[in-house]
Amino acid sequence: MNAASSQPPIRAVVVPVTPLQQNCTIVWCAETKKAAVIDPGGEVPRLLDAVRQQGLTVEKIWVTHGHLDHAGGTAELQEATGAVVEGPHPEDQFWIAQMAEMGARWGLPEARIFTPDRWLDDGDKVTLGNTEFEVFHCPGHTPGHVIFFNRLARFAQVGDVLFRGSIGRTDFPRGNHADLIASITRKLWPLGDDVRFVPGHGPMSSFGEERRSNPFVADQVLAHS
Repeated sequence: MNAASSQPPIRAVVVPVTPLQQNCTIVWCAETKKAAVIDPGGEVPRLLDAVRQQGLTVEKIWVTHGHLDHAGGTAELQEATGAVVEGPHPEDQFWIAQMAEMGARWGLPEARIFTPDRWLDDGDKVTLGNTEFEVFHCPGHTPGHVIFFNRLARFAQVGDVLFRGSIGRTDFPRGNHADLIASITRKLWPLGDDVRFVPGHGPMSSFGEERRSNPFVADQVLAHS
């Protein structure tokens, strides 16, 4: 577990979960200690331990997309905390409907279907204690993928849209490479080069660093594509 952001008004820790080492992020309002668990893919007892260690109250569960490794623990975590589930976009409902089947296939039998309390769309806002995050619909990896952005902290959780040095896969059902590139360049880049982000897997980076060096979406790469 490592610190993801130490600047007010939010703080966060990243807890990789499941054999797929998906980055589940626990983010909280520094003033109120109200927390959101973003993408609880599994290992819910570990996540609850991390919440307790920080002295937090889980208020929200935010889901970037419907893949098993990002959403498989949502139902269990909601039962344990009573938190409100927000996200993803309704276009990912078909993935959520397969959750139990996919869990059995991938050795994560605790994964269950869930129904979000609120589906999210581009331009929505979600609140956490005294803080606010903006929601951007970023299809491509999945059709209903969303990302969460805190403008004051210059912090984003982008799921499997973008990684340090890579981008999300688009070979899953209803994935689309052109949509993914558009999501990155039209939704993420305008937020600012200084924005630090937690990807769905692997280490943090910044949008500026990826624009300089990412072999798939760096400005120079796209200019010659």
